[in-house]
Amino acid sequence: MNTYRLNGQSRRAGTSVTLLFAVVALAFGASLTLAEEGMWTFDNPPTKQLEQLYHFTPTQAWLDHLRLASVRFNDGGSGSFVSPHGLVLTNHHVAFGQLQKVSTPEKDYVKDGFYARTAKEELKCPDLELNVLMSVEDVTADVTGAVKPGMSDKEALDARKADIAKIERESQEKTGLRSDVIPLYHGGEYWLYRYKKYTDVRLVFAPERQTAFFGGDPDNFTYPRYDLDMALFRVYENGQPVESSNYLKWNSKGPAAGDLVFVSGNPGSTARLDTLAELKVQRDEFLPLVLKSFHRRLDVVSRYSAEGPEQARQALRMTFGISNSLKAREGQYQGLLDKSLMDKKQKEEEEFRARINANPEWKKEFGSAWDDIEAAENELIPRIKTLRFHSVFASSMAANALTIVQYVAEVKKPDGQRLDGFHESELASLQFRLFSPAPVYPQMEQTLLADSFQESLDELGPGDPFLKTILDGRKPEEAAMALISGTKMSDPAFRKSLVEGAQMVRRQH
Repeated sequence: MNTYRLNGQSRRAGTSVTLLFAVVALAFGASLTLAEEGMWTFDNPPTKQLEQLYHFTPTQAWLDHLRLASVRFNDGGSGSFVSPHGLVLTNHHVAFGQLQKVSTPEKDYVKDGFYARTAKEELKCPDLELNVLMSVEDVTADVTGAVKPGMSDKEALDARKADIAKIERESQEKTGLRSDVIPLYHGGEYWLYRYKKYTDVRLVFAPERQTAFFGGDPDNFTYPRYDLDMALFRVYENGQPVESSNYLKWNSKGPAAGDLVFVSGNPGSTARLDTLAELKVQRDEFLPLVLKSFHRRLDVVSRYSAEGPEQARQALRMTFGISNSLKAREGQYQGLLDKSLMDKKQKEEEEFRARINANPEWKKEFGSAWDDIEAAENELIPRIKTLRFHSVFASSMAANALTIVQYVAEVKKPDGQRLDGFHESELASLQFRLFSPAPVYPQMEQTLLADSFQESLDELGPGDPFLKTILDGRKPEEAAMALISGTKMSDPAFRKSLVEGAQMVRRQH
């Protein structure tokens, strides 16, 4: 299988924001060709490689069509338009969250599936935002030009952040499109991505979970896999299905042996450029902690699910998500434990450093990069537990409360000085998520939050300042019960009133 990918990375939440351009030379039978893999953005396709290896040259019109037919699911995942009337195809596991949010104790669409026979039967998703990448623009000179000679590292960072916020805000005001400045190649380039944003998205079809997830977790990340991992949504604008000439057409015959197949999407980030020092910290410090935490959380969710059918329904998405992440992280960890892979990485790094050091100009500019990264990683190590366990994100209500507190504080600042996620260009999408009418399950959140506090206590000890404040002399389960039972954060109208109150104060000042 030969795979080529076009991809870009987001500074928001670590998700990719461009389209993945994958070329797969299918070879069925006794042997498979070796993988030709990588990631490319749509502005920089591997045209020469494609021509040399496959005698195919993608035209700009072809690339534009593929890009405009591709859709990003902002709650995680990819999809594509498959009809001229707004129909979008994606994976069932991408649709999982929305399926659960439109379900009730009486009607479980995850378990039973869903099919809308008419447009009127389509189910409105409570908080799904879809993005279509309309254009990209290189703004590297603008962003790097904001850094002036003599600036400290912090001053340079602040200058770049302020310039990025300005570019995003002005682009959104000018075009009406969602505008994100994306750092590529670890900040070597900065690109402005403009997206058409859709928030009226309706569920059309999803198979039963037993069909969509046949084989269960043992078959997850295993190929070939025999299931129907798909779902269909329809995108609306101004109450009508969107009309587009850019959609992918169904081929009932499927690909044949030797066919060249292109895949477009929004995958996760790549760690290929991580240094050996970064990989060692992942192997020795971060991943063991994450795996331990995942196993603990899965155990808590499993025990909650065992309390009854409704508890199992409420916890199913989280169970799936943790199991999925656990399997992926365990694979990463086992890879980093492979001595031959780490030795290969070390050899490649030594060869690269030797080339840099052989050029006096490169050595002066880049020679210390690996040592600087290693020093930063060593400074991170003692903070890893604090960063991970100073958290209330086990509860969506607690997380929303924290977001609102940050919102009130951040919107008072000049745009360029705010935390990422709170810039003017991002507020509409933030509010859309924050005001979601999706159901909240207080008992499950209380269970998760109590164990999260207990985990933090086990890892950090009772003398930790965060825990002293959170627990205030109480046991973890008592603190969690007091927080959950004493809040109105499950009510979207209440969350909206808090944000609108902050906006009113902001306008008065």
